[in-house]
Amino acid sequence: MKPQFTVGTFGIILDKQSRVLLCHRRDYDLWNLPGGTLESGEAPWDGVKREVKEETGLVVEVSKLMGVYSKPDKNEIIFSFICRVADGKITLNNEADKIEYFEIEKIPSNTSPKQVERIKDAINDPGNLFLKVQAGKSSIELIKEGKL
Repeated sequence: MKPQFTVGTFGIILDKQSRVLLCHRRDYDLWNLPGGTLESGEAPWDGVKREVKEETGLVVEVSKLMGVYSKPDKNEIIFSFICRVADGKITLNNEADKIEYFEIEKIPSNTSPKQVERIKDAINDPGNLFLKVQAGKSSIELIKEGKL
């Protein structure tokens, strides 16, 4: 049987004060980086641009591939990109009811732990390309268990 993987693309967008942009989901009390699942035939760098536009209203340019994260227990591969805002304005939508910039030390406690790790990788060692395995329960599983 051929393995099936989900490929995700997420944008790390920092403002001039080095605060990171996060989106608060409408379906769960959870903050996320803007991003999502790659569509069929789409390049990861194009997918992150599309996802950021859909979720935030912002047009971004990809500055750098920051990391590739494997979630083998979920059959997921995640591309993490540093992006810069080129145009647009923050616009709420059917996926996000709040979109805000946060100082790294003030990221809300109900932010996806795996995404916090990716943010910290980008902030603490911006010259590195991260290749990591991220195992464990998803943020949704943690919320349902009352642990996030």
